[in-house]
Amino acid sequence: MSRRLCVIPGDGIGREVVPVAVEVLQRLLPDLQVEEAEAGWDCFQRHGTSVPDATYASLRACGAGLFGAVASPSHKVDGYRSAILSLRQTLALNLNLRPVCSRPVVSPRAGIDLLVLRENSEGLYSGREHWEAEGIAIAERVISRAACERLAAGAAELARLRHARRVTLVHKANVLPLTCGLFRDTCRDLLAEDGWSDVLDERLVDVAALQLVEHPEAFDLIVTTNLFGDILSDLASHWGGGLGLAPSLNLGTGIALAEPVHGSAPDIAGFGRANPLAAILSAGMLLRHYWQLPELADRIDGAVDAFLQEEGSVDFGNKTTRVIGRGVLERLSQTSSH
Repeated sequence: MSRRLCVIPGDGIGREVVPVAVEVLQRLLPDLQVEEAEAGWDCFQRHGTSVPDATYASLRACGAGLFGAVASPSHKVDGYRSAILSLRQTLALNLNLRPVCSRPVVSPRAGIDLLVLRENSEGLYSGREHWEAEGIAIAERVISRAACERLAAGAAELARLRHARRVTLVHKANVLPLTCGLFRDTCRDLLAEDGWSDVLDERLVDVAALQLVEHPEAFDLIVTTNLFGDILSDLASHWGGGLGLAPSLNLGTGIALAEPVHGSAPDIAGFGRANPLAAILSAGMLLRHYWQLPELADRIDGAVDAFLQEEGSVDFGNKTTRVIGRGVLERLSQTSSH
């Protein structure tokens, strides 16, 4: 079977870590066809758009994509829209999966294995901002029943795959009764209909944040809205070794875009210091959730853990990217395919 991958290095360290992740995928899928495409802030500066039409076409044709990182200005730039937000919304990548698990040496606590499932297309990331008056800016938080239904359906499927012992809806319905109330009620009702009532609970987002700090091992599958999921998954990544080991997958119908959670890190870009493990683990999520090859995804997880166990959290300086990439590839070669 011929598999295709659209590779979008993006900005900053994305150009350094993505090639390493692609090499890992090609070791496991020798016939993988790779197409490179453009997106990001640098792309916008060259072409006047953060995501060219050709990139959308390539992703749609390939079905699977790997995105590196995006650099976005912290002020409004006319005509610019974050590349990753544009990709998520235009391609209807409605679900964002962000797993966190304990790893050898780098994790401060053992026994953690949780997944943050984040609605990926609306909320406060809908892009609907405007000036109401001089000195008053308004951002609109969009929550739709349709998006919540897609999220709940995805949560039910992931709960089955994980044999989830707990499914936690995270919201702020006591302050946002319409938007968070719609999210909570829609997801709760559909998950209950699907048979998850016995393990279904809910938390206010501030309480969930506290409990992720105090007792992260108590969580399994967290289901939440766009902004809350972004914040909680970054917080939870501490338990998995930090953002340098935090993978994610943007998932839609018939299309998936893997993406390390970290940013473009312009302060270290170009020095070979970037940790490629988040990109490698993100590539593994394509194997698990898009290509339906969990045994190959397990090999990546095993190679990463073996590398960490043997090498630890050593600072390799300007050879970090190369040393880690080579180390994971060596350990992949030591494992047998199934």
